[in-house]
Amino acid sequence: MIRRIVTIELLELIQEFPVVCLVGPRQVGKTTLAKQLMSELTKDSVYLDLENPRDENKLADPVLFFEANADKCIILDEIQRMKSLFPILRAMVDQSRVPGRFILLGSASPELIRDSSETLAGRIYFKELMPIHILELNKTSSEIDLLMRGGFPNSLMSSSLRSSFRWRESFIQTYVERDLPLLGLPVAPSESRKLLRMLSHLQGQILNYSSLSKSLGVSAPTVKTYLHFLQQAFLIDLLEPFSTNTGKRLVKSPKIYLRDTGLLHALQGVYDYNDLLAHPFAGAIWEGFVIQQIKMILPNNSQMQFYRTSHGAEIDLILSIPNKQSIGVETKLSSAPSLSRGNYEVMNDLELKMLYVVIPGNESYPLKENVHVMGLRIFINHLATQFNQPT
Repeated sequence: MIRRIVTIELLELIQEFPVVCLVGPRQVGKTTLAKQLMSELTKDSVYLDLENPRDENKLADPVLFFEANADKCIILDEIQRMKSLFPILRAMVDQSRVPGRFILLGSASPELIRDSSETLAGRIYFKELMPIHILELNKTSSEIDLLMRGGFPNSLMSSSLRSSFRWRESFIQTYVERDLPLLGLPVAPSESRKLLRMLSHLQGQILNYSSLSKSLGVSAPTVKTYLHFLQQAFLIDLLEPFSTNTGKRLVKSPKIYLRDTGLLHALQGVYDYNDLLAHPFAGAIWEGFVIQQIKMILPNNSQMQFYRTSHGAEIDLILSIPNKQSIGVETKLSSAPSLSRGNYEVMNDLELKMLYVVIPGNESYPLKENVHVMGLRIFINHLATQFNQPT
């Protein structure tokens, strides 16, 4: 079993809020984590899976069930399937406002679990569970395993690369055909799969809504709606451009990334590490992987942006953390990285005190003054130590 980094924070939240909602994509490990938490809670608990008809029948009269278990922590899995419960949860909490009354698990963002934020405002805390992080790996999985298979537990811990690849193909099919329509994506499954494949080929590229709309045969506003939905379903991320008064003409459109590289590889038919190294966009895939690993450990009030001028001077990532100096991060899928003139121009433009070049492996050495090469795990440990995150 992998002990997730978020466990300690969740136990603290359960001691503070009447309702804690753990959100994240299906199969990311929410149920497993919730059942682990049951043994660590300070009071008895009861677990209901709202996709199980037997458990659903127990809530035929939810008020009666909740009152009969008022002294327990009630865990409701796949809460997005019974949104009608939210007003009742509010009433139960207001009758007895004690911490840890309910733990909700949802396979969607708070925005897609409609009305929960409004109904339970001031009573609920949302926490996202992301795929397995590099700092959570046990001795049976490597950094390359995580890069190739992605962070979904069933994929990462499959007995072979072949079974992992099959699991990811099956997951994509199920997600496209069942989960996305259930969550409300207004597009046919065949079009959803086509859209995901197209987006997988845009990994790390500047997003062009007009080009996407022409390829899909829909309007640019419709494309924006689709992409916003996929963000809320935890499938993609948009990285916003840096904006500052440097006097330079900066790119103003975001970059797009599929969040899980394992799913991206399944969509593109990238089977193993050798396939990746031969892929024309291998660098962009590594870039997206590094960005997700960084995102998982950053404080909530941090900013992640990329910097690119119209003349091509760029740095992959600018990290802005309150009360700390901004740092630059450049990603290189190479054991012997080198930087471009444009990288150094950005350092001067933004007066960056440090630029980290993040590579695979366990190397760590200075490349030039204020430029340091670090293997990904070493760099993530370095950041986590700075932010007092578990390592």
